[in-house]
Amino acid sequence: MSTHTLIDCTFERHADAILAIFNEAIVNSTALYDYTPRPPESMVTWFEAKRKGGFPVLGIEDAEGRLLAFGSYGTFRAWPAYKYSVEHSVYVHKDHRGKGLGPEVMQALIAAARRNGVHAMIGGIDASNAGSIALHQRLGFKHVGTLPEVGFKFGRWLDLAFYQLLLDTPAQPVDG
Repeated sequence: MSTHTLIDCTFERHADAILAIFNEAIVNSTALYDYTPRPPESMVTWFEAKRKGGFPVLGIEDAEGRLLAFGSYGTFRAWPAYKYSVEHSVYVHKDHRGKGLGPEVMQALIAAARRNGVHAMIGGIDASNAGSIALHQRLGFKHVGTLPEVGFKFGRWLDLAFYQLLLDTPAQPVDG
């Protein structure tokens, strides 16, 4: 088995690899409800939003420095009282799925969320994505609802399932 390393992703080093993983998922799956591949300049605003929000972008590189998987989280909803909730996503390069990288990235994101005082992690998952749903359930996420037929891609209606993990953080939540 090849060695791999958990890393903090940077724009300079990882933007192209993240974009390639995003675009493969857009074209070939319902993991993203986009229709067309994203342009390279989209990564500038994506990384800037992560930086401004103090949100992690974690990845796994192989021994040669190639990005195999990554994950991040961001704003769940843009109102102040949601400040302790985040929506996360994890993507694994198509050639490296089924090797345990998804759970590794997810566990690192959960640890980062705890360190950052997050209380609720929410994943919006296409309801037909059995692999992602199983991963979330193994990590303690609970199904908290499904929105039927809210997406349309590949000529069919898509249901969006929400999975949530409640953390014991922050220790002292405050209003305002």
